[in-house]
Amino acid sequence: MSEEFEADTMNSLADMPFATIDIKDDCGILDVPQRNLEKNKENERISKEQIKKRKKKRKDYQPNYFLSIPITNKEITRGIKILQNAIIEQDEQLAKAMISEGSFHLTLLVMQLLNEGEVHNGIDALWELKPFVEEILQGKDLTLPFEGVDTFGNQVGFVKLVEGDHVRLLLQIAEAAKRTFQEKGILAGESRSFKPHLTFMKLSKVPWLRKKGVKKIDPEFYEKFISHRFGEEVVHRIDLCSMLKKKQSNGYYHCESSIVIGKKPIGILDLLNEALRRERMRLKSKVKQIKELLLKPETQAKIRRELLEGRSLNSSDQGSDVDFSTALT
Repeated sequence: MSEEFEADTMNSLADMPFATIDIKDDCGILDVPQRNLEKNKENERISKEQIKKRKKKRKDYQPNYFLSIPITNKEITRGIKILQNAIIEQDEQLAKAMISEGSFHLTLLVMQLLNEGEVHNGIDALWELKPFVEEILQGKDLTLPFEGVDTFGNQVGFVKLVEGDHVRLLLQIAEAAKRTFQEKGILAGESRSFKPHLTFMKLSKVPWLRKKGVKKIDPEFYEKFISHRFGEEVVHRIDLCSMLKKKQSNGYYHCESSIVIGKKPIGILDLLNEALRRERMRLKSKVKQIKELLLKPETQAKIRRELLEGRSLNSSDQGSDVDFSTALT
């Protein structure tokens, strides 16, 4: 008798007129109130264990991958370089705090991927995100205008994204990304609310500056750029990037996979490279799954058992027309 059927039976008995009679002695069945009490205690125990596991996971949560929208508009990158140089002229020590030109990007989502299997899982999630992004954009371009400068607690300097309908679309994409990755079992997202920004400097890159008395980014360093218009970025790609792996030769982050979005014209070579990258990633994922399956003790035991059975069958029926491959399956 399954647990579900047994539970349904007991619930039905509880509705009968004799439900209050103790039937434990005659039938060997616990009375309903006692059974429900024990079941509630067990459910409560399981629930507490699950909460503890989730808290432990979150405590150990250190993002090492992120979804990036690369900044490719030369007008924007040129404007940021002028801003960075203007700050360095006022304090040369801050040169090391600057983000390199090839690394300019917007972060959509951060996550934790601890091994190659989880990275492949992340790649699959990225490809599953593509149709959601297309549905949100409905065939239109997502254009992001940047204007002005601000900081997070005078510790992180960033170029501001102008308010507008594009921010709403970007937030929808970020939320779809978070949902898609979490549904794949990936620890993703941050506790704070999503605020899209284009970082150009971080004091955390040079912790020794604090010992020299540089504890914040002085607002006077960037006051001339408070209302400066840096330009517009038409989003055409979302990348899954590593925070820790060696950067590419152009300064951009190590990229595991990408999806192309928007209406930007794409050449035949781009299409071929995209298709090859997609198939390569899928093949790597499948090979990884097969290797993991073959390494399982139960799989190896099954293979050995079926091989021995096949040998036995072959030796006992040498004169018969037994299909060896059929015997193995």
